[in-house]
Amino acid sequence: MKSFRDRNRDNRPRQPAKPGSSPSRLRETASAARSEPHHRQEAKPAPRVLARRDGPLPAERLPLILEVAPNADYALLDSGAGEKLEQYGPYRIVRPEGQAIWQRALPAKEWERADAIFTGDTDEEGIGRWRFPKTPLGETWPMKHDGIDYLGRFTSFRHVGVFPEQASHWDHMAGLIAAARRPVKVLNLFGYTGLASLVAARAGAEVTHVDASKKAIGWARQNQEMAGLSDKPIRWIVEDAVKFAEREERRGSRYDIVLFDPPAYGRGPKGEVWQLFEDLPGLTDLCRSILTPKPLAVVLTAYSIRASFFAIHALMRDTFAGMGGTVESGELIIREKSAGRALSTSLFSRWVA
Repeated sequence: MKSFRDRNRDNRPRQPAKPGSSPSRLRETASAARSEPHHRQEAKPAPRVLARRDGPLPAERLPLILEVAPNADYALLDSGAGEKLEQYGPYRIVRPEGQAIWQRALPAKEWERADAIFTGDTDEEGIGRWRFPKTPLGETWPMKHDGIDYLGRFTSFRHVGVFPEQASHWDHMAGLIAAARRPVKVLNLFGYTGLASLVAARAGAEVTHVDASKKAIGWARQNQEMAGLSDKPIRWIVEDAVKFAEREERRGSRYDIVLFDPPAYGRGPKGEVWQLFEDLPGLTDLCRSILTPKPLAVVLTAYSIRASFFAIHALMRDTFAGMGGTVESGELIIREKSAGRALSTSLFSRWVA
């Protein structure tokens, strides 16, 4: 499953999590220099010149709440008191969850059955460690998503290499690919460990997967082999997402579906700095410019930001003015198994032709 990046941000300036930001995950993303050597920061290029586009705005659908329910592969068992109890395949895992300000529904004995507990620094930007109350576990373990095998991972930033809430987007994308009944090209920017790319490839698309972390690309390739999808057409690119999209625009490369899941803050492999509010409008415009004449969708997900989904909704509608279709925006949530509460994980906005 974009979706928790093992972002090793040891070598980038620390920024405290902003009050009001979604604490569910500050991603180790494509543009974070997780475990790569530190590079001197390059001078930032001139910003893309943007102008408001002419034409009628796309139709809109909001708020749209996309929900992931408990299933055999993953379940949010319970949450509360600033933590969440999850089932990932064979393991019960306890991690911090700042948005769980309610009380736990399950008794303490259920939480005490956990196989792995994240401890130490629980700040979004801090390094922590895992405690294994029963048997010490290795770094990875086998997992599945809808029949696709991959590896879960215990990382120092409390994430496990997958974002279950993204399954709603993956299912939607697979449906678009199947319904197109023609060759479909998918671009996955900030692709992390590759579940979205594997879902798209299995559905029949030709996929380009871009992440600035060589380590994340290595994990993604490993997941492709584990899933038995090595024969599927996936290009794995270690590159800064913005630079790659700019290059694709210049050489006329075009895509039917673009997924982009940028961090609030990140660094590229050559020290490029990404700031969401500063850089997102330009990248969104770029994503429009590299669409095919008959595109299917552009999907934006935003984590850990101080904003309403209305902000990215307005950005997407403005960007896709004159192209028809519909912009759907809202939140991704995970439905809790114990008491049925909804845990919001992120904001999203997607243009669908």
